[in-house]
Amino acid sequence: MMLTRAVFPVAGFGTRFLPASKAIPKELIPLVDKPALQYVVEEAVAAGFTTAIFVTAEGKAAIEDHFDRSLRLEAFLAEKGKHQLLRTVQEVGNLVEVVAVRQKQALGLGHAVLQAASLLGREPFAVLLGDDVIVGESPAIGRLAEVHRQTGASVVAVMEVPAAEISRYGCVAAEPLGDGVFRVNDLVEKPAPEVAPSRWAVIGRYILTPTVLEELRSTPPDASGEIQLTEGLRRTLRREPIYACTFPGKRYDAGNKGDFLRATVELGLSHPELGEAFRNFLEDLARRNFQP
Repeated sequence: MMLTRAVFPVAGFGTRFLPASKAIPKELIPLVDKPALQYVVEEAVAAGFTTAIFVTAEGKAAIEDHFDRSLRLEAFLAEKGKHQLLRTVQEVGNLVEVVAVRQKQALGLGHAVLQAASLLGREPFAVLLGDDVIVGESPAIGRLAEVHRQTGASVVAVMEVPAAEISRYGCVAAEPLGDGVFRVNDLVEKPAPEVAPSRWAVIGRYILTPTVLEELRSTPPDASGEIQLTEGLRRTLRREPIYACTFPGKRYDAGNKGDFLRATVELGLSHPELGEAFRNFLEDLARRNFQP
């Protein structure tokens, strides 16, 4: 089947970014000159996805507005002769077909994905987490889509992390098949380092089959009352195989303030208009502040 629909769970409060995220959805906080979420949506579009399903919550309508046409703004820019800016906002508004559904309670990632079920039918689909910004020459989700087309199975993105950091992620026990592809034997949500089955952490990119939705519907909440996508995937393993694969590009955790700053600097340095002046500024700053 064609992969055309991508789910973006964006209903969270963004507590790691308070107070900045108090009134502004954390997903719209800009990395250089565009929101973090736009990088993720553009990745999906580059891989051929045509419909973005945003799983939102109260106070998140600005996300839909960002990816919609703003005819009043476009008319203003046209009247002022700001044609480059006009093309920029039109490109964002025409980037992808947007559908939004509400997650009315914060009951976990698995629950968020379930809110999109009525829009997905029996087709496989992608899930992309807005906190994971992956920048590269080819789209990361496109690599997962390639493995899905070869196997017909669900695919999760993985990245090897230091043992001390594995407790921050879902983790796979998996058999390597070559070329960065693994057959998954088990998944564990945020294991302690001493019991983690590997250092292969699950990163926020998934291609999922309809079976995962079926299993999520019967997945009980965990001790915190949340329905975990990891547990839904574990249950899916009883019925069909799941694969994992590495991905191209550099990943930033845009929900972490330190990594967000690193992403801002590195993306700023590579920006076609701002990069050279920004590099000169940083070099001058380093000379003035860090040389004896």
